[in-house]
Amino acid sequence: MAIKSLNISADGKREMTINEFKRWLKKLDADKDGKISRKELAEAVHISRGWFAKLKANREIRKVDSNGNGYVDESEFENLVEFAEKHLSVRILHLYDISLH
Repeated sequence: MAIKSLNISADGKREMTINEFKRWLKKLDADKDGKISRKELAEAVHISRGWFAKLKANREIRKVDSNGNGYVDESEFENLVEFAEKHLSVRILHLYDISLH
C-alpha cells in the first residue's frame, strides 16, 4: 500500500495533514475491522522499505495502544504520528506548518 501524496519535502518525505494520514491508515486495515494490527503496521513499514518491520511494529503497537487491546484503533491513530515520521517517510503537517506554505 503506497503512500500517495502530492507534496514531497526537500528531504524526500511525503507531506500530509493529520486527516490525510488518518485516511491512509484506514487503507492499511486489510481486514476492515477498524483497527491496525501488528501485521498490518509491519506491512506498512516493509512497503516503505523499512528494516526490521515486525520488530518495529510490535514495539510501536505496545507503545501507542492506550487501551491495551493489541491494536491501534481510530482513537489512537494520532499516536502513530512520530512513528510514521521516523519509519514511513511521512511528515505530518500541522496547522502552523500549512500556514507557512
